[in-house]
Formats: sequence, structure tokens, C-alpha cells
Amino acid sequence: MALNKIKVLVVDDAIVVRRIVTDTLATDPEIEVIGTAANGKIAQTKFDNLKPDAVTMDIEMPEMDGLQALQEIRKRNKKVPIIMFSTLTQRGAKATLDALSFGASDYVTKPANVGSVSKAMDQVKNELIPKIKALCGRSVHKLTPSPSSKPGGLRTVGSVVKTSAITKGKIDILTIGVSTGGPNALADLLPLIPGNLPVPVVIVQHMPPFFTKLLADRLNEKCKLNVKEGEPGQKLEPGTIWIAPGNFHMVLSKNGTAVTINTNQAPLENSCRPAVDVLFRSVCEIYKARTLGLILTGMGQDGLVGCEHIKKVGGQIVVQDEDTSVVWGMPGFVAKSGIAEKVLPLKEIAKEIVERVKVGRYAWMPN
Repeated sequence: MALNKIKVLVVDDAIVVRRIVTDTLATDPEIEVIGTAANGKIAQTKFDNLKPDAVTMDIEMPEMDGLQALQEIRKRNKKVPIIMFSTLTQRGAKATLDALSFGASDYVTKPANVGSVSKAMDQVKNELIPKIKALCGRSVHKLTPSPSSKPGGLRTVGSVVKTSAITKGKIDILTIGVSTGGPNALADLLPLIPGNLPVPVVIVQHMPPFFTKLLADRLNEKCKLNVKEGEPGQKLEPGTIWIAPGNFHMVLSKNGTAVTINTNQAPLENSCRPAVDVLFRSVCEIYKARTLGLILTGMGQDGLVGCEHIKKVGGQIVVQDEDTSVVWGMPGFVAKSGIAEKVLPLKEIAKEIVERVKVGRYAWMPN
């Protein structure tokens, strides 16, 4: 039996953009645009009357902007997916991160090539449609593990690994991969990690330029650890978190006894740059079995191959569970592959990190 179509409300003050988004969404047989609105006030009324399954929301609009409309809709409905249209500017990055903190589900880049309708439609098709489907639970995750994805004696329940004991082995680095829902997940998780964590932390959060620097600055205000955007030549030190810069892969290099950050613009992997797999591979080359990998909420399967590398060198892997993930794509692929040692709710992950890092460091105690 065919699934009901995903009903979408499109909110944007620009007639051209509304038409591009509406026409593009109409090409997908699983999606139906049931209404449009030119500002936040109209959007509220139409949301109440039409009861859409998802909303696309422009930020800058007259009478009531997207941030105000988002907050008003969230008073009525906490769960309906709301995807913001953002511009690749410092101002756009700030507004987008504000929107995410107010309860937006995700964001996409606003079509910039409105002079070229075909390019703008391709952009909407490639960026927006997959996110609507994923956030509405329509993504089909087909897992084909590589030969390295073997459970290795781990006890499984169904297709998801469940373990109770912490793998013995010293941890010298924590590496994290995250995407959709990531800024809020990181804002909940990282402040719970104690300031005397004796290992460095490196993160890939799928985000464009401007966004990653602003995200690092905001997290730095909340965390006991220092949070920075990664820059070439920076030396990894305990007690500091580095976030990969937008549009650059971040990798680690060994220089004598020091480990430093490098960035590059090598081809996209998993349609991403920065990519989790790229970072995780470079971490494994240096830290080998002393690596702790963590995969949080996100679309797609970036991080699966990287986690296979961690497993192959004897490292440890923890993933976020489905109930607390905005989209259980990235962590779900790793969990279902049989290589994760723990599948945990977000609120339990900080404690798990501390416990795993403590092994082999008996003099260290969390503050």
C-alpha cells in the first residue's frame, strides 16, 4: 500500500523562491505542498488550519520573521519538522544557530541562483527533499557492511549491539561525528564533560563556512573545556575541543611527539566536506587502539567507514540511540553494522566518555 504523501507548508516572502520550492517539491511523488505563506503571521494561521507534516521557513520576512514564527509554532507543536532557509553569511549563520536553539529541526541553504531556475531547483532537490523525508521518517536505510564490519564477539540484541562492560584499554583521544540535530546535541553533551578531561577532542559537524566558527564560539561559552574551530598547525592538547571548519576536511598529523591539525579541500566524501570518515581515518593512523569514536545524530552514513577503521585498529565506539536522535542515520548505520560497543541516550553519553577515558588513568578524577 502506498504511503500517504508528506504534506508541506512553504513559508517565504519571495514569490520566486516560493515558486521554485513548490515546483521542485511537486516533482517528488512522496511530497505534496498543501500551502504557502509570505510571512510568519500567515504561516501561523495556515499551520493551524492545514496541519502540515513539515514546514520550510525563510528567516527574513516582513511583519513576522522566521525566528518569531518558529517560536510561535513550537508553542503549538513541539515535533513537526521545521527546516529553515539560511544564507551563507555571518548574519545568516547566527540566525540559523538561533533558529536551531529555538527548536528548528534543520536548515538548508537558500537558493541563490534564482536567475537560473534549473540550478535553484537542483539545489532544492538535492538539499531539501532528502531532509524532509529523513525528518518525516521516510528515509530507507539499506546497510551493506564491508567485510571489516564484523561483531567480533560482541553480544547483540536484534541487529543492534548491546554491551555492559567497558572495553579495557587506554584512550588518548575522543573523535566525534555528527550532522542533523548536531548543534543542539553538542550543546547538551559537551558542557557535561569535565574541564580536566585528559585527552583532546576532535569533531566533524556537517556545516558550511561561518557556521562552524560561530558554533565553536557558542559552545566555548557553555563548556568547561575550550572549544575552537580547527586551524592548520594547531597542536592537539588535552582539555580542548576542535571543530572542523566548514568546507574543509580536518586531518591529524604527527610531528615528532606532537599531533597537529591540518585542513584540505580534497574531494567530498559521502557528499560532505568536512567528512567524518576523513577525520576518523587520520585519527586511527596516529592513535590506533587508543581511539574512542562517538557518532551522534545525523542523516546518511558518514562515519560508518571511519568507525570500521576504529574497530579494525582495536579502538572503541559509542553511538547515540534512536529515541534521542533527530535522525538516526549516521548512528543507526554504525549500530546496525555490529561494531558499536554501546548505544546510549544522549544524556548518558558524557558519563560513558568519562568512564572510558578514566581506564588506565587511575590518578585522574573528574571534577
